[in-house]
Amino acid sequence: MEIIENIDKGLSDEDLNTFLLGVLNKIKDAKKVLIVHTDYTRVDFTDKIVSIILKNLKTRVIEKFDFLNAGGTHREMSKAEFLRKLGLDSKENYMNFYNHEFNNPDKLETIGNISSKLVEEKTSGQLTDPIPVTVNKLILDDYDLIIAISGTVPHEASGYSGGLKIFFPGTSGPEVIDLFHWAAVLIGLPNIIGTIDNNARDIINEGSSYMFKKIKAKIVSFNMVSIEENNKVIPVGLYVDSGFDGFIRAYKKASLASSKVHVKYISSPLKKVVQVIPAYYDEIWTAGKGSYKLQKQGIMVKGGEVIIYAPHIKCFHSNEGMNSELLSLGYHSRDKIYHLLKSGNKISRNAAAHVINVVGPGIFNKKTNKEKPHFKVTLATGISEDVCKSVGLKYRDPKTIKKKDYIGPGKLWIEDGGKYLYDLKK
Repeated sequence: MEIIENIDKGLSDEDLNTFLLGVLNKIKDAKKVLIVHTDYTRVDFTDKIVSIILKNLKTRVIEKFDFLNAGGTHREMSKAEFLRKLGLDSKENYMNFYNHEFNNPDKLETIGNISSKLVEEKTSGQLTDPIPVTVNKLILDDYDLIIAISGTVPHEASGYSGGLKIFFPGTSGPEVIDLFHWAAVLIGLPNIIGTIDNNARDIINEGSSYMFKKIKAKIVSFNMVSIEENNKVIPVGLYVDSGFDGFIRAYKKASLASSKVHVKYISSPLKKVVQVIPAYYDEIWTAGKGSYKLQKQGIMVKGGEVIIYAPHIKCFHSNEGMNSELLSLGYHSRDKIYHLLKSGNKISRNAAAHVINVVGPGIFNKKTNKEKPHFKVTLATGISEDVCKSVGLKYRDPKTIKKKDYIGPGKLWIEDGGKYLYDLKK
């Protein structure tokens, strides 16, 4: 593994350039290259890395140079978003940009199954289904080199993002994504988020192992850690390794760095929190992180309120089918959703996982069909009051939200909402 890291001061462009050129000069005979990268919802320094890669590869004979947005079930990226993410001025003739089409069977290949025994073990017997391993066919194409560029921050379904997660479930099919996220919900968000080793990550590693056995190319992980200051991304660490075991090594090192810069500690529980959601989280599907990151044990008092402040958001999901499903399902705590599934309702488990994670912990009475969430989730968005109430969420007119009202004991106003994990000081 090769590492460059400066948690305190950050890394300059010159630091990155020298380090990456040293790494790339050790990679020989790469004529067909695929770069797998995160999508528009991830703020990182992919643009800096790609520009250095291009600078290096332009000195070689390149026959094929492709980019794959490993966005899971997130919406597709536009050409302009690709260019911005990758730090490109324009698309050059030898480049191809691909969105991962998670729901297009023609673009996917099934290459194995995670055994029901392992799934049952990792979910404490709550899920006994095997999880199929499907992968975007592009990953299995005749490349010489695949570079996976991923960022690492605390994550609700994997502990920390980055590493092998970019392949599984980042380039997987709908059933994989459904079952994986459902398994993570059953394991429990508070038990996963901000932990490096956990049962959900074990499932990721197992699924990815099937992919690595099938991939023909040399595979290299560029695992990033960065912070933001004054709307500027500052790299603080880059961890490079190759092969299956190398991805895990780089992920663990990156996660250690992330734990130092992406976790905020507070001294006492919170009653009212406003998460000011950035513009690139443009649907509740991603803005829900504003709730996820406040669910470590003891952060929110019972009966507290999390306000997701995002006047720019007009929908729960930009995909009409998924948006309709979320509107029909509503936002409920785990036990109620679990009851609906047991009752035979046909529910996308990926959608189910999302609504559970937004609502957080709660109590459900099967006899009365009533639930009581641990805390309230309020939308101060472009979604109407009627729609909010219809899905079980609270509503506030965004115009009534004032920062001064959320300063003081038990209150918190969070800029760049959804980016940082909150925990209590030990």
